[in-house]
Amino acid sequence: MTDLLYTDVEESLRSSVRSTLARSLDEDLPARLADEPDTDVSGLWRELAEQLGLAGLLVPESLGGVGAGPREAAVVLEELGRAVAPVPFLTSAVIATSALLAAGDEELLPQLAAGERTAVLVLPWTARRGAWTPVQGTAEPVAGALGADVFLVPTTGEGGVTSLRALGRDEVELEPITSLDMTRPLARVTVAGQGSEVASGQAADEAVDAALAAGVALLASEQLGLAQWCLETTVEYAKTRVQFARPIGSFQAIKHRLADLYLLLVGTQATARQAAGVLADGGAELEQRIAQATAGSYCSDAAVHAAEEALQLHGGIGMTWEHRVHTRLKRAKADQLALGTPERHRSDLAALVDLPVA
Repeated sequence: MTDLLYTDVEESLRSSVRSTLARSLDEDLPARLADEPDTDVSGLWRELAEQLGLAGLLVPESLGGVGAGPREAAVVLEELGRAVAPVPFLTSAVIATSALLAAGDEELLPQLAAGERTAVLVLPWTARRGAWTPVQGTAEPVAGALGADVFLVPTTGEGGVTSLRALGRDEVELEPITSLDMTRPLARVTVAGQGSEVASGQAADEAVDAALAAGVALLASEQLGLAQWCLETTVEYAKTRVQFARPIGSFQAIKHRLADLYLLLVGTQATARQAAGVLADGGAELEQRIAQATAGSYCSDAAVHAAEEALQLHGGIGMTWEHRVHTRLKRAKADQLALGTPERHRSDLAALVDLPVA
């Protein structure tokens, strides 16, 4: 059985990431990106990559990485989710890196681990394991493409088999797409070059599936961190906001809503930790797929609900554009559509556990 508790190493990593974000990330930056999308945010990623080694967290030490695993990456994503940090950790250090690891690459991974370059898997952001098709010229919307240096494109090669190819920035054309969550911008990617082959045939298919599986398993931890921020911030607000000469947190209706939200987050934490733990343990494929489908369906909806509750319980101030709860609601809603919608994951889960779909 997967141990859901955090280790001392994981808590130490959490502390380092949180302190770095508190020091280097302006809390108002995520909101400003809606009006100033061209703001340079690369400095934050360089600091996280160089000082904490987050770019190579999943890369083996033999290739210049940290040699950590999905559990540690999950803790990082919890903190990045809390801060809605505009960094390519999920798209580059998790998804693209997982594809290269599965393909057995030894050329690009050291560059990614060193933070010299970032990569992106060029597929629609809604793609999920076992439900994607090779790119035929153009793919959209692709998350993490605008700032990427390496583009991993699964295309159809000779004989109709999949060919996973690595293209440089000069071999693709990028067109920004307006995103609900501007901290994770989207783009239309048009392939204009050949690049070099990373894997082909079944190896390419498995590499892409491994990347998408890791993405959905660890996206749940980002959603967990976001939801925890919403609950903690709302609880603090309920303690200080006075209405009718009493803190609003003393009203029974508010207490019940916060208690319900807390119970929802307990389940969210267990689900996210299970998905990360099973992925780290390398368990049976069926066990991994069940954990990932459960996380993809449960945590997505939980994060959206937590953000909606936070906005409503903040009352009038929560409705203002300037309040930070808006950035969490946008990230939660965008994440709900990423790497497969909750409905798609529930359909997958039903098939995995032999539950008839009505």
